[in-house]
Amino acid sequence: MNVAIDSGGGGGAYAKTTGIAVTPGGYTVVVGAAGTGGSGGNGTSGGASTFNTTSMIAAGGNLNGAGGTTAASTGGTKFAGGAGAELPSTLTGAAVAVADKLDTLVGIFGIGMLPTGSKDPYALRRAALGVLRILIEKQLDLDLAEAIEFAIEQFADKVKAEGLGLQVHDFIFDRLRARYEDEGVDVAVYQAVRALSPTAPLDFDQRVQAVQAFRARSEAAALAAANKRVSNLLGKFDGEVPEVVANALLVEPAEQALAQAVFVAAQAVAPLAAARQYRETLEQLASLREPVDAFFEAVLVNADDAEVRANRYALLAQLRGLFLGVADISLLG
Repeated sequence: MNVAIDSGGGGGAYAKTTGIAVTPGGYTVVVGAAGTGGSGGNGTSGGASTFNTTSMIAAGGNLNGAGGTTAASTGGTKFAGGAGAELPSTLTGAAVAVADKLDTLVGIFGIGMLPTGSKDPYALRRAALGVLRILIEKQLDLDLAEAIEFAIEQFADKVKAEGLGLQVHDFIFDRLRARYEDEGVDVAVYQAVRALSPTAPLDFDQRVQAVQAFRARSEAAALAAANKRVSNLLGKFDGEVPEVVANALLVEPAEQALAQAVFVAAQAVAPLAAARQYRETLEQLASLREPVDAFFEAVLVNADDAEVRANRYALLAQLRGLFLGVADISLLG
């Protein structure tokens, strides 16, 4: 399907059909079925540059410096395959390249033509790597789950939609494992982030880089082991863990100290996590090593008193939740 990018007088790039719009204040990119408007004979704006694609990049995100982007790089759909391949030079080129590759992945997966073993006749692995490289290396914050679902909608009944979104999503993110291994990132770091299922590759990469840096800290091994122990305990708890820690039920000095440390840490990391400053978040949480170690040395989690026992589990759940804001570091052990 033809989609036209037309550089208008407003300082941005705009597709006259169902369109790509890159504006000075950010971006909105939706590429879909063309031919729905405009003055050209094929439903596009007269004089606009055209290229073929049928998919989309969903509205949202933050592409600084988008103003003045034009359609000069419509060949961008050919860029960014495997590692080392050239990336599109403009934001418009990047948007169209990602749209084209998602379109290919959804279309081919949707008719059941999946790669098997070493056979990949439609270069779907290369397409998936291209999507990841563009979004991560050009720092484009796109929710792939939403983008994939939109692409599926454009195919309507031409593809088998049930389970297709998750299948394509997992296929793309599976490609990151080899990418990080090539960069010297331990597979456990990838798995720790993958356990949380982030849907934006840029966000995924920011978490991976933070966990990789955290892993080199002296506190990392002990906190990873503690998180694994906490995870196992919570998984075996019989009943519903209270959401709130009752201070009146904190009877041991070590659990009182841990509760205070968790409270302080939560206050400190809240703005960092909101800003996706994951490295700084984990640096703050590293300070919990000593109170966590002291807690497990001095406190019997499964106390005889049911209320005290449940309260201790509530405290451990809060502790675990702080780390899960970045990754499941229990997998680093």
